[in-house]
Amino acid sequence: MVTKYLLTVFAIAISGALAESCQNPQVEAQSFTSLDATIVTHIAYITEFTLKCDNPLPENYALYAEVEGKPLTAARIAENRYQVSWTEEPAKARSGVHEVLVFDEEGWASLRRARRSDPAVNVAPLLAIQLQHPGSYSGPWVNSEVLATALSIIVAYTALRNKSKILA
Repeated sequence: MVTKYLLTVFAIAISGALAESCQNPQVEAQSFTSLDATIVTHIAYITEFTLKCDNPLPENYALYAEVEGKPLTAARIAENRYQVSWTEEPAKARSGVHEVLVFDEEGWASLRRARRSDPAVNVAPLLAIQLQHPGSYSGPWVNSEVLATALSIIVAYTALRNKSKILA
């Protein structure tokens, strides 16, 4: 029983020591956002990126992301291709640059460990991706129903005023 436990601990220690980190990361990223907030309940933000490293990475290389304090998982969609996505309510969605901080397992563990003692601490990410959101269209300033009502009141007033001038 003790031997089995020691072998398990040894295997975990070896796998941790052999876990590779991306050396000299190079990234190509594309970003997409919802631009029309008139019919949706949430604005979607999607960043897809290809990660290239000097060293070969294992097939199950996990990446994690953080956007404005929100922890996210980077989904692997193809070989060396990942996607990070999240949603926000249109009232809370802001236009401008959103920085997506991407961490490997080692960096993510360091960030979580450091945040336990100080929630404001920052850890250097593996890479940072800038997502530009120009803002979402949420409809005209004046609804067409309000405009039609105002115009019909103006037309009715003008007609009644001119009718009283003609009859006088």
